[in-house]
Amino acid sequence: MTQKQSLKLFEERNVRTIWDDTQEKWYFSVVDVIQVLTENDYQTARKYWKVLKGRILAEAGQPVTICYQFKLRAADGKMRMSDVADQEQLFRIIQSVPSPKAEPFKQWMAIVASQRIDQMQDPELSIQQAIADYTRLGYSEKWINQRIRSIEVRKELTDEWKRAGVEEGQQYASLTNIITQAWSGKTVGEYKQHKGLHKESLRDNMTNLELTLNTLAEITTAELHKQNNPQGFRASAKLAKEGGNIAGNTRKEIESRLGHSVISSMRASDAILPIEDGEREE
Repeated sequence: MTQKQSLKLFEERNVRTIWDDTQEKWYFSVVDVIQVLTENDYQTARKYWKVLKGRILAEAGQPVTICYQFKLRAADGKMRMSDVADQEQLFRIIQSVPSPKAEPFKQWMAIVASQRIDQMQDPELSIQQAIADYTRLGYSEKWINQRIRSIEVRKELTDEWKRAGVEEGQQYASLTNIITQAWSGKTVGEYKQHKGLHKESLRDNMTNLELTLNTLAEITTAELHKQNNPQGFRASAKLAKEGGNIAGNTRKEIESRLGHSVISSMRASDAILPIEDGEREE
């Protein structure tokens, strides 16, 4: 099962979600939904759900599936097992929560599901959504353009890996690590440590120049795949290192002209500065 986590906004409140490619449906964090409906803080919403869950199970009179458990990212950045429910299960839960937001939330869930189906039919909509999300987070237009291009290149590369019979998951991660180390001189783990990252996305915290070099490494590797038609992980690993080395040579040439490393410790949060009180719009 391939899962992709996402944050959705309902009336300025975050609702953690997971898209399951196999089932082709969204799963929503139950506690986040309870928090929206009751307008309580997170800890109060957790207690509310614990009591409500017990009552629903007791009223059923027999074992009943009202939710599942997936790992979701908590506020502290750690991944923890959390109760999630699909649209049908949430409707059952929402009926047990007296709230004026119940009907608006049901409508919102339907819109979220519809948007995902539309995006699957038209990939351009997914790109538009990504642009909107990065803009909302405060990234510059130039950075966003680079990031979107890197996503397109990454998809092209993983398509080549898939065609070569590379297994998704650990083998994809290993090839990514080979490319990253070849062009940057650091493994993905070392790179994230250099930037002070933990669970955050490395690519979402790269500078424009870092993104450009990473994209160059991946698109070069993809082109080498097309030309050499490798089969299996080992052959793909050889091309991954070759593609990364080409971008690495470019990095070294740039650094020799600039006189300093282009592998920055800067994170996205360092570049996206909060608005000073005197600069806020009334």
